[in-house]
Amino acid sequence: QELVLLDTDFKPALNNMELLSIVNDSHYTTEIARFNLEINLDPFDFNTDCFAKMENQLTTLLAKGEKAAEKLNTNILLTGIAPTLGQEHLHLEQMTPNARYKALNAMIRAERKTDFEVNLAGRDELVTQHPNILFEACNTSFQVHLQIDPDEFVDQYNWSQLISGPVLALAANSPLLMGKRLWSETRIALFQQSVNTRNTINNVRNKEPRVSFGRQWAKESVTDLYKDNVSRFSALFHSDIEEDALAMVKEGKVPSLSALNLHNGTVYKWNRPCYGVGGGKPHLRIENRYIPSGPTVLDEMATSVFWLGLMVGLPEKYKNLQNKMDFDDVRFNFYNAAQRGMDSNLNWFGKIVPARRLLEKELLDLAYAGLDKM
Repeated sequence: QELVLLDTDFKPALNNMELLSIVNDSHYTTEIARFNLEINLDPFDFNTDCFAKMENQLTTLLAKGEKAAEKLNTNILLTGIAPTLGQEHLHLEQMTPNARYKALNAMIRAERKTDFEVNLAGRDELVTQHPNILFEACNTSFQVHLQIDPDEFVDQYNWSQLISGPVLALAANSPLLMGKRLWSETRIALFQQSVNTRNTINNVRNKEPRVSFGRQWAKESVTDLYKDNVSRFSALFHSDIEEDALAMVKEGKVPSLSALNLHNGTVYKWNRPCYGVGGGKPHLRIENRYIPSGPTVLDEMATSVFWLGLMVGLPEKYKNLQNKMDFDDVRFNFYNAAQRGMDSNLNWFGKIVPARRLLEKELLDLAYAGLDKM
């Protein structure tokens, strides 16, 4: 749960470190700007009352944060983009004092070699430049992870890509940025442009941005996605990792794959594959990164439960998607939904269908079936 801190005038409050100290809860952590914080929930088994537990924990943690914020005359806001944010709030001194954030800014800036450009058009137009990556801090999300059976990963990941357009269409809540009316979910374009390592020359070379929907279906296994990322994107961070993963596997041990995860953390797919180890057991997850924060906990939970129901409700007819639908149509659906929200028309296996009709006539039933199964 990413959130925004606002002062009594509803302008960004630059006091996340003070609030973090008062809250004193390990579920809370920093984000890149001093007007942001993040809450990490515990994992839950997908059964019985897991969503009630998830909502209760989130509500409890938010209440704890709000109580601490009152002592600082600060408000907590859940929304994809706070409408009161301006470029005056995005100077380097407003970055959270953390070496990782400074290094990320320096590395991306060094790779790009020019100022970051924001060029967005909706009802209004926003064209501007900025010397650092803090436009990223304008975006606040509600990111959900689902653990996936490795043998089912390809079908599940491709399915997550297909349903991204319609799920985003119903979740969109970020139409404003710096007083301009832009996309229904402006975060999607803003995040891509705010950490874009490509300059004009690299754009001509058709280099893929670090924030993207992807460019093709998964085909054989999750390693296809990791290999593609490693071959396309340089490592922004380096650390003294001496783990020999292959040797550990031969010895019957579970590697943490720290280097891979470090790299994966700087490639921002909207549906991101994640490897982890919990209780000594390795696992794969799909991270949904496109659901916006807010506007209420109920909204976030409803969207998340809908997405999770769809994920586990994958019907047989939608497996092997790489042989049934053009990936370009799926990517178009995602960006079309980001631009137009529930007014978008989506390509669904060769037919153009209004997002609302697709959700009501087909996807809700699939989500219910998935939830019933669990």
